Amino acid sequence: MQTSVHALPVLQDNVIWVWVCNQEAVVVDPAIAPPVERWLQDRQLNLIAILQTHHHADHIGGTPDLLKVWPAAEVVAARADRTRIPFQTMSVKDGDRFGLFGKTVQVFDVAAHTAAHIAFFIPEASASLCRPLLFCGDTLFSAGCGRLFEGTPAQMHRAMQIFSSLPDETHVFCAHEYTEGNLRWALEQRPTDSAIEQRYREVQLRRSQGELSLPSSIAVERLTNLFMRAESVEELAALRHHKDHWRAS
Repeated sequence: MQTSVHALPVLQDNVIWVWVCNQEAVVVDPAIAPPVERWLQDRQLNLIAILQTHHHADHIGGTPDLLKVWPAAEVVAARADRTRIPFQTMSVKDGDRFGLFGKTVQVFDVAAHTAAHIAFFIPEASASLCRPLLFCGDTLFSAGCGRLFEGTPAQMHRAMQIFSSLPDETHVFCAHEYTEGNLRWALEQRPTDSAIEQRYREVQLRRSQGELSLPSSIAVERLTNLFMRAESVEELAALRHHKDHWRAS
């Protein structure tokens, strides 16, 4: 089966991901409905599932309206967030597995940004994509990580270790286009780090040409993401505190 993943940039910096196989589609974290509905209908695609990584409005805001058009679509979300994502139809927890497009989707508990944040990992690379897929919402960003609104540095450090353990070639589909700013901050912290500097220049060029920097890969994140490189909870906490109070010059 031929599969592909497509980016729909919306709002200021959100990215909605659409995973397509034949004439069916899975949507991840739909912030708003109209662009998703138009994109699917223009291609005559049937929406079969919506994956929700967490409850924030810019991730679930479009789901109710999409369900009006595709009422049979499964909504997969954290069991612990049934109150905050009440329209979920498949409630999952850490370690659960379910099938989509003939592939196994694994659920990881990566609470930190929120108390019930989950990620979806598809380890079996398809012939067309050739890589495992990770939909990580707002826990892991390209060259960064999410703010700790409800979680702790220890939880975020654990989440970074989970992600770091995945195969190098894993495609990382995070939910916001923050890469350039994250790398600018990282380069200020590590001004002699050639890998960060090179990636920053590459991302600057892509963004100046109107291109997304996403998806990333686990190998690239291990090399250039200071939060994933943090060797202790204390180091990650210090980095997160600094980033939270940093203002780009």
